[in-house]
Amino acid sequence: MKLDRRIDIKLTPQRLAILECLVGNTSHPSASDIYKSVFEKFPTMSFATVYNTLETLKEKGVVVELSIDPDKKRFDPNTIPHHHLLCLRCKIIKDIFEKFSLVLSESEEYNFDIIGNHVDFYGICPQCKGVESNKHK
Repeated sequence: MKLDRRIDIKLTPQRLAILECLVGNTSHPSASDIYKSVFEKFPTMSFATVYNTLETLKEKGVVVELSIDPDKKRFDPNTIPHHHLLCLRCKIIKDIFEKFSLVLSESEEYNFDIIGNHVDFYGICPQCKGVESNKHK
């Protein structure tokens, strides 16, 4: 995502701070993460402002809302179609840009015209595996 003034919303200083927090951000932040990040610069900004701005950006196609983390909504400023991998322990999310050729049988397509897919992977990251290995030593 590039910071683009052509986004069809009023760009207040608070919204610009939220957008700047998202530009190039690969951590897939939650609304709470973004709120904490911009709070220093805008201590009077409410959490509702952050959440509502994210909802507006989602509606405009500037961010994608992820449902991979069952504990909280996460937002991805990279709107290029891709997949995700979530560590079930530390909740880090990694992007996967490989294409997967998944074919549904006619009975599973329900007469849909399939235009894409999104695959979520779950596992344990190397850092969390290392912590687990060290516990058993």
